[in-house]
Amino acid sequence: MRNMLYNITAGHPEKMAKPIIWAVLANLANMLPFGCLAWAVSLVYAYYAGEQAVLDTTGLWLAAAGMVVFLGVVYFCEQKAYRAIYRGAYEASAAGRTNLAEHLRKLPLGFLMRKDAGELGHTIMNDFTQIENASTSVLPQLVSGILIPFFAFFGLLFWDWRMALAMLAGFPVTILILWGVSRLERKLGTSHSQAKVTLANCLQEYLYGMKVIKAYNLRTDNFTRLERSFYRFMKESIRIEGVLGPFFLVAMAFMQSGVSLVTIVGVYRVLGGEMTVPLFAMFLLVGARIFDPLSVAIMRLPSFKYDAMAGERIVNLLAQPIMQGEQDAPHGHDIWFEEVSFGYDDTLVLDKVSVEMREGTLTAIVGPSGSGKSTMLRLAARFYDPLGGRVLFGGKDERELDPEKLLKKISMVFQDVYLFQDTIRNNIRYGREDATQEEIEAAAKEACCHDFIMKLPDGYDTMVGEGGSTLSGGEKQRISIARAILKNAPVLLLDEATSSLDPENEAVMQQAIGRLVKGRTVIMIAHRLKTVVNADNIIVLEEGKVVEQGRHQELLEKGGLYARLWELQQRTSGWRITA
Repeated sequence: MRNMLYNITAGHPEKMAKPIIWAVLANLANMLPFGCLAWAVSLVYAYYAGEQAVLDTTGLWLAAAGMVVFLGVVYFCEQKAYRAIYRGAYEASAAGRTNLAEHLRKLPLGFLMRKDAGELGHTIMNDFTQIENASTSVLPQLVSGILIPFFAFFGLLFWDWRMALAMLAGFPVTILILWGVSRLERKLGTSHSQAKVTLANCLQEYLYGMKVIKAYNLRTDNFTRLERSFYRFMKESIRIEGVLGPFFLVAMAFMQSGVSLVTIVGVYRVLGGEMTVPLFAMFLLVGARIFDPLSVAIMRLPSFKYDAMAGERIVNLLAQPIMQGEQDAPHGHDIWFEEVSFGYDDTLVLDKVSVEMREGTLTAIVGPSGSGKSTMLRLAARFYDPLGGRVLFGGKDERELDPEKLLKKISMVFQDVYLFQDTIRNNIRYGREDATQEEIEAAAKEACCHDFIMKLPDGYDTMVGEGGSTLSGGEKQRISIARAILKNAPVLLLDEATSSLDPENEAVMQQAIGRLVKGRTVIMIAHRLKTVVNADNIIVLEEGKVVEQGRHQELLEKGGLYARLWELQQRTSGWRITA
């Protein structure tokens, strides 16, 4: 139970103290009017039973007044409970989503790439929605529904211990049934959650792949993976309700048998002269009242356990270790690889790579696809830590540096450009949030995108579609280059940064990159070798190893892999499609 409470609150059970206290007080307050009602019944019974010659109207009015007062107390407690429960839960959920998103940003990229985007999105949105539901509708009712009967039980023990025991006689059997199905609950809940995550992933893939679906005339009913995920989720939903439902109905029947037992024992004791009718009526009134919140609590228990599994996923994600390091980034900006090895899962991508990338120089990394070029760039930016060897930044091991401070010194342009659903101005300003409009335009001009921006309907205030969907590949790439230029970091990493540009803009961009090199450490991945002929050093990779390095002319004279790639590209550059 302790672990479930920890999970249901995403690691912050202390935030539920106030809502639970007010929920318990509200349920206790709800019982007070029944005490006045029991008093009124005893007064009326005493008159008609001949115990009093005159009906105590004063007492009846006092009982009525007490009920009115207690109704006000109930309203006050309910209002406080409502505000504490809902406001506290939604504030905690909003803060939790923010904290989790920030935590994800600090995790190694390797961990995030092993996770489906749909699964992470499901955790941030749906799992937090589930614990919102648990915090507002389930947990306070569950706790108060369990505590109130026990408060009432100990209170009624002073009046008649036999009747009090009869009231909760079925409760032990209910506990045994609930405990017996707990493992089955977890198994079915896990299967249902997995089906839900699979459905989210399939739906996301279906929507993102709509262009391919339309291009190849794939009808919806042919998209069998999505259809199977819909039906699997349906079956798991029916299964979890159909299998667990009967157990909980039986458990609730045993629990509510207390009302019948109280009636039987009460009638027997009244007929035997061992109990007065008003006391019997009080037990019936209180018994009928306390079983309502307890019934709700039992029916809510499966939902609580299911929501606790959502909280467990959040807690496990928050427990993932972030990238460590506390030292400031050094003033020097040389990047050295010393016997660096790295791989994904069981596949080795880089094997004991040792290279130097000097400050103020342009280093190009070339080689066949899958040779480890992008991996080198990601290691340089510390998106990953090497499995073996060291990556040095300014002479210091990157693992010792604060990741946030290290990344402030690095600008990166990816091959697959992602723009945010915001204005073009803000997408460029992500490079430096305090940049002025003049600085933004200067960066855009240097990246050859100012002219096409000014032709858009709202210029720099034009909204960009999600991921940059409203712009062409070349336009997106130029905006990402402008973003990197604006950041003005001492280290610039370019992952095939000119791949989506036309020849004219590519030539202009090569000149801009040439200007950026001055005083910076620039590392550039290129498939078109003509873009790196002026590089200070060209590193040639093959199957994760450095097979040669040097300047363009030196590598041509060696006649190795670089020379073969150059010759092949020169031959294919004149190819044309003919009828």
